[in-house]
Amino acid sequence: MSRDEHLKKRWEILVNKLSEQFSDGDPLELDGIIYLVGIQELGQYHRRYKKDDKLDLMHIAICRLLEPYGYYEFDFFDEEGWPHYTTKEVLPALKPGEQSILMKEAIVDYFMEKEYID
Repeated sequence: MSRDEHLKKRWEILVNKLSEQFSDGDPLELDGIIYLVGIQELGQYHRRYKKDDKLDLMHIAICRLLEPYGYYEFDFFDEEGWPHYTTKEVLPALKPGEQSILMKEAIVDYFMEKEYID
């Protein structure tokens, strides 16, 4: 099986599992999964988030997801427990489809690292 086929299969498994757990089976989209990663990384599960907080959560997730690729590096936690990252390398200009593949690959790797999926 090719790398793309492995990614596609793992992505489908992940989306199905997360959708069952967090959206009553309605398929989660990429942005929704990124948001869940942000909440996971912040670790403050039982609070309501304002719109700006939600954008910050997605930023945290993107930094964490792309950290293994060398684009970001964890820096510190602030007094409210929010993680901060430093940009190590500017992301290359990617077409939308390439961005989607990079993020899906990073998300699958993240959930495999967390042993949520195989």
